[in-house]
Amino acid sequence: MTRSARGLERPLLVLASASTRRLELLQQIGVEPNLLLPCDLDETPVKGEAPRLLAARLAREKAREAARLARADPDVGEAFVLGADTVVSVGRRVLPKCETRVEAGQCLELLSGRAHRVYTGVCLVSPSGKERARLVETRVRFKRLSAAEIEAYLGSGEWRGKAGGYAIQGLAGAFAIKLIGSYSSVVGLPLYETMSLLAGEGFPTLAGWLAPT
Repeated sequence: MTRSARGLERPLLVLASASTRRLELLQQIGVEPNLLLPCDLDETPVKGEAPRLLAARLAREKAREAARLARADPDVGEAFVLGADTVVSVGRRVLPKCETRVEAGQCLELLSGRAHRVYTGVCLVSPSGKERARLVETRVRFKRLSAAEIEAYLGSGEWRGKAGGYAIQGLAGAFAIKLIGSYSSVVGLPLYETMSLLAGEGFPTLAGWLAPT
């Protein structure tokens, strides 16, 4: 347990990610994790695995592994553990979390002038070990990108480590001409669904909204 701004005890929360964007999204809705516990997992799709199933599986595996690690730490052993994973796909093709300029350029050329889907899986493991999960699908359409736009975006470096080679909350927001679904899910964490999971398991989601007295 930890104490809120009003001195009330609150359960601990572990985020199974080192993603600054996921942390910022949680903070946006007044939820502050006590610990970031990223897990180094093989994110390669299994043969024939659909993109939506991949996102759901990786979110679940991250939450389970972080919960296992947390249970071994007496300081956070009774924590809620939240895991998430985002997958960008064109049809059944899963786009990589780009680490090279070449990868990112290939992704942008593929996404140019067409629609794609972004799946984010979220999994919550309660202190009792109960699991609850959600999967959010969002459709995004990009404008037709010129060679100059692609080259400039690659030069920004913003694509590094991003699924599909772009970050919609940054410069690439200028590329999206249509979005159907959850914007926060495309950024990395669907806020409505995350809030619902936490509240459904009794986590005091609104405690962080209270001003100090």
